[in-house]
Amino acid sequence: MRRRWPFILPAVMAALLLSAAPALACGGLIGPNGAVNLLRTTTLAGYHDGVEHYITAFQFAGGGGAFGSLTPLPGVPTSVEKGGDWTLQRLIRETQPEQFLLRAAFDLEAVGASAEEIMKVRIDALDITVLRGGAAAIGQWAKDHGFRLPPDAPEVLDFYAQRSPIFLAAAFDGAAAAERGQAVGDGTPVHITIPTPNPWVPLRVLALGKTGAERIEADVYLLTDIAPAMLPAPSGRNGLALTHSAAATESLLTDLRSDQGMEWIPESAWLSQIVIDASADQLRFDLAIDASGQGTPSRVQAGLEIPGTAYGTGIALGRLFVTLAAITLGLLLIVRLLSSSSPGVRPAAGG
Repeated sequence: MRRRWPFILPAVMAALLLSAAPALACGGLIGPNGAVNLLRTTTLAGYHDGVEHYITAFQFAGGGGAFGSLTPLPGVPTSVEKGGDWTLQRLIRETQPEQFLLRAAFDLEAVGASAEEIMKVRIDALDITVLRGGAAAIGQWAKDHGFRLPPDAPEVLDFYAQRSPIFLAAAFDGAAAAERGQAVGDGTPVHITIPTPNPWVPLRVLALGKTGAERIEADVYLLTDIAPAMLPAPSGRNGLALTHSAAATESLLTDLRSDQGMEWIPESAWLSQIVIDASADQLRFDLAIDASGQGTPSRVQAGLEIPGTAYGTGIALGRLFVTLAAITLGLLLIVRLLSSSSPGVRPAAGG
């Protein structure tokens, strides 16, 4: 039998599309002057053979100067390169054909005291740096490189650093973009390849710098070999809504596979679209996906449980005690059944 691999294409970590002002979709926008208008984001993350491919997009209405974003990653990427030209747009057309026709701009054309720079890449007008460090180290690196972090940055960075010390910083050079003739609405696709046991979509970072009832809107696409299990499950009430869930069409998979760097797309897959429409106060979690088919996405990856805490340990111990109790009860029942079914002891012959 041919082995089937899970795939995921939502909004968070292996390729990102940035438009003319800066940042990663599923990344928190930071900048010296904040003069940028961030609109809806679109992301696609794929998972195949233990490797996550991340493609995401921010759409900007305007901005100027130098900007950047910080995006948490589940592990150290093996490569950061320019991505395909139209993968996200093709997904939009697949699930929202009428809306797609209205989008003219999206035509198919180890933790130490300081952050460690693991990888540096220049892609068009983007300077991308993969960092390793704790929350304080990453925050200090951002400040040292000219970015003013919002007040909630320490809390948000710590939220991610407790689970993975790897971050991707993308700095957008407005002057370089102007020299290249890039205008507002133009995009720079970036493909990030990350080996990881399970795919994961960071959502809380989208609310970085936002407060209260401020809205966060985004589209997350998942491409898996079977219908995926997600945590939290999209319910509409939690700011996540499952708006598309069906077998991916052959034409979609063929089109995606023909784009640059998308050769890993499988022959068959399940396409899901999650629409995020949440307030900053509401979006306090990430999206965990189970790629094993067992239906058990990680509470830690979803940000609902911190590794090593008394809460998490208590749950694990509680489950262990329940399991041991069930085993003990089962053994007692077996012993009792064997005792009741055993024949009485007969006296020896001639006694």
